[in-house]
Amino acid sequence: MTMFDQTDRDLLNIVQSGLPVVADPYRALAEELHVTEEEIIRRLGHLKEAGIIRRLGAVFDSRRVGYKGTLCALKVPPERISEVAAVINSFRGVTHNYLRDHEFNMWFTVLAESRDKLDQTIENIREQTGIKELLSLPAEKVFKIGVHFQIT
Repeated sequence: MTMFDQTDRDLLNIVQSGLPVVADPYRALAEELHVTEEEIIRRLGHLKEAGIIRRLGAVFDSRRVGYKGTLCALKVPPERISEVAAVINSFRGVTHNYLRDHEFNMWFTVLAESRDKLDQTIENIREQTGIKELLSLPAEKVFKIGVHFQIT
């Protein structure tokens, strides 16, 4: 189990809510936590390598900037899970991909700049995987939940 010191905990609490929107965000974090910019970068790298941080990046409302998206589900034979996941994950617009205990066992979300590009991406996934049973389930109503875990 990875042990955290107080600076790691403080850093995790801060970056969950976002990085400072400044020219040098790591320097701003360093100043706030009274360490060097290099220390912040090293700590974030360690936390990412340890699997504590999955990604560090912006989250934006894709619909407000014109993107189209959908949740998709595929029936993937168990022996093809890794192969099909690799194909799906190779597409730029795929944001999540996970397995479920269901007849449609592989679920993923995909975003594209337009409805036409979204439809083409889905068709390309069908062609490249050879799996024709693909459900596209665009959201009818969107719920966004903000979660912040207090690391103590």
